[in-house]
Amino acid sequence: MTIVALAQEAGVPRNALTQRHLDLKNDFYAKVRDRGKIPDSEARLRRQIVKLKELRAKDAEELKGLRADVQALVQSVNQLTLEKQQLRTEPTTPTSSLRLLSAHPQP
Repeated sequence: MTIVALAQEAGVPRNALTQRHLDLKNDFYAKVRDRGKIPDSEARLRRQIVKLKELRAKDAEELKGLRADVQALVQSVNQLTLEKQQLRTEPTTPTSSLRLLSAHPQP
């Protein structure tokens, strides 16, 4: 029992019931509910809502992981920046195996 089947049985376009005669559409769905059956359109929408809620939960979990990754990457960048600054400011000694490189190569 759907509004489409009712419109076909009555010989009228579906939009005549769904847009112009909302009272008839509401009465139809009320009678369907009184019989204890959920209209097909409502059941379809309920299934879609469940799927969308599952997708939203999955997306929220993924977003939480990505935010944690960003925080870890920011900490790594900060640590590497500090280490680079320390290496650049340390004086090079003749016995040192490290040598200071200039930021711009000399021609």
